[in-house]
Amino acid sequence: MKKSNRPPSLISQNFHYPGTCHVCLIYDDDEQRRKIVSEYLSTGLQQGEVVRYFSDKTPTATVKYWLNDLGIDVEQAERNGSLGIYEAEKAYCPEGHFEPETMINNSLKRYDIAEAAGYKGSRACGEMSWALRDIPGTDRLIEYEVLLNTVDTSFPHSGMCQYDSRLFDGKTLLKVLQVHPYVIANGQIVQNPFFIQPDEFYEQK
Repeated sequence: MKKSNRPPSLISQNFHYPGTCHVCLIYDDDEQRRKIVSEYLSTGLQQGEVVRYFSDKTPTATVKYWLNDLGIDVEQAERNGSLGIYEAEKAYCPEGHFEPETMINNSLKRYDIAEAAGYKGSRACGEMSWALRDIPGTDRLIEYEVLLNTVDTSFPHSGMCQYDSRLFDGKTLLKVLQVHPYVIANGQIVQNPFFIQPDEFYEQK
C-alpha cells in the first residue's frame, strides 16, 4: 500500500498512524471489541471520511447504537452518504461467491468516488465470520488480505478486519497476523511484528 503523509488519529486522539492502514482486530472480548470498533468508526466520521461497516453477526441497530452513544448523528450520516452499514456476505460475495480481485477493483472505484465527492479519506470495517460459511471462494480469504497490501493509491484509506478468535482456528489466525501490517494491541493500533511482506508471504507458501 502507498502510504499517505497524513497522520490522523484512529482509536486514540493521542495515537497517530499512516493515512493508509490495513489492520486486524483479533478478539475474544465483546465489550472491548465494541469500544474499539465504535471509536474507529466515529473517528472516521468526525474527520470527514466516508465510513463503511460490513456486519455479519452484529445487528445494524446495534452498530447505530454504538455510534449514537458516541455522539454521532447516525441518521444524518446515512442521509449524506458518509455512513453505510451493509450485510457482510452480500458485500463480499455479491454474486454468491468470493472473488478477491473483484473486491479490490471495487474498492479502488469507491476511493475515486469518495475523493471526487470531497471526502478526506475512506474507512471500512468488516466482520470476517462470513468466510466460515460454505461459500465458493472463501478459501481465497488470505489471498484477499494479502492483495489489500498491494493497493497503490494516494487517497487515504484504512480498513479493519475483525476476527473472533472463538470462531477461527489457530492456523488461520496465524496467517491473519502474517498478512496485516497493523494490529490492535491494548486498544491502540501498532505495527505488527508478525507481518510478512506479500512477496515473501507467497514465497513461503
